[in-house]
Amino acid sequence: MIAARTYVLSTLLACTSHSTQAFVQPHPSSNTARFASSQQDGANGDAATADAPATVGTLNPSDPYSFVVPVLGDLHIDPRKMEDYTTGRDHIRAIINDAKTQLGRNHDVDNGDGIAMVSLGDLGESKNCDHNPDNPFELFAGTTQCHTMAADFFGSFGVPYEVIGGNHDLEGIDEFDSDAKNLNMFLNAHKKETPQFCRQIAEKTLLVGLGSTVFREAKFTSHEVIIDDDQIQWFEELMKSKPADEGWRIFVFSHAPPNGSGIRIIQENHVVNGCCWLNHSDEVNCRKFIEIVREHRSIKGWFSGHFHLGQDYQDSITFPTIDPSEGPYPNRGSCVFAQTSVMRAGTSRDGRQQSRLLRGTKEGFEICTVDHQDDGKVRVDASITYRDDTHEVGVYAHEDEAYDHDNYFKVYQPQFDDHGYVCGDDEELCILTPKAITEETVAWWKLSCGRVLGVVNGMM
Repeated sequence: MIAARTYVLSTLLACTSHSTQAFVQPHPSSNTARFASSQQDGANGDAATADAPATVGTLNPSDPYSFVVPVLGDLHIDPRKMEDYTTGRDHIRAIINDAKTQLGRNHDVDNGDGIAMVSLGDLGESKNCDHNPDNPFELFAGTTQCHTMAADFFGSFGVPYEVIGGNHDLEGIDEFDSDAKNLNMFLNAHKKETPQFCRQIAEKTLLVGLGSTVFREAKFTSHEVIIDDDQIQWFEELMKSKPADEGWRIFVFSHAPPNGSGIRIIQENHVVNGCCWLNHSDEVNCRKFIEIVREHRSIKGWFSGHFHLGQDYQDSITFPTIDPSEGPYPNRGSCVFAQTSVMRAGTSRDGRQQSRLLRGTKEGFEICTVDHQDDGKVRVDASITYRDDTHEVGVYAHEDEAYDHDNYFKVYQPQFDDHGYVCGDDEELCILTPKAITEETVAWWKLSCGRVLGVVNGMM
């Protein structure tokens, strides 16, 4: 295959998202990371170490910046299988009650001062759950019964909750004939005025959520997580009004991650089907979220679910910069991205049953795992310390506990002269691969139109 055929290849690639220039490579082996949120600060900021004392998550009732937020991943509630949800709720309740005890003296904890819970969506099982005798084929996800049950479940934790829609939350296709009607029911069930949310959880600290609003009307796949233009405009205006240099710390929640986050994904499912990242099929809006993160250093963390993968892999959390030995500067602003697992065993893709816990103080924040297979044990995964309003130092708290090089991959953005780059700009004749393409081939080419064409897992 030679350069003369590049036009045809670029035309084919134009059918996909231009912004998803990343494809996959095995995760590097490093077990610690440090970062500063500006490339000009040098390699990666202060020399933090994995055994540094973790104090940024220690709650203090006299600290107006102290807060605790349990984060629940994809629930996919099946009303016939509630045991894991009951167990998981007990684990989260114990954390909430402990936080109330620590913060209660100076915080109105029952009304969300310092404590609230966030759900990342996909609340119902996408199959018939024997829930409607009149329609044995109806999916449970997206129905009134589903969201009423989910709202009752969230209301039993004893603190205010926020929820955003995932790709299954408007799936009540037998009950509703439009996305607008389904969305209206979703909002009413959870007492929401809008698909997005903004909650001040502590001093100068916001929780911000963005929800998917399209299912039936999706241009490509119904399971793309689509944030509509009104939400994007609202989000950008909110970020402009809460700048980092005024001391704001913002934590964002969405069902799928933004492209550019670098967290672990599933190539064979979400990438190839165009539903991996927020607004995956929209060239401009897919890129918009990471651009907002880069511009607004007040965004300190971003939590997502969607992939049903556990939190034992180190690349379930990514820092704004990486060790230079692992690759080029990724430019993720000041934001730490965190993947969130699932509560019920039957929904897990790797056997893990875990939730996230976000704990913050004036000095920084911790991202933790709540292990529902280990009696709700809390494990600190990453500790981030604020140096000033726009710079942080972060450290992974433990090694990658479950990385499987044969089964899972992470996203990366191709860079010139890396291990997969095949042809140089000055080559008139370009053989795409010196050997036949196999399942093990990893290669990429920059086309004359500026797009990138990649091969991995036997797919182009």
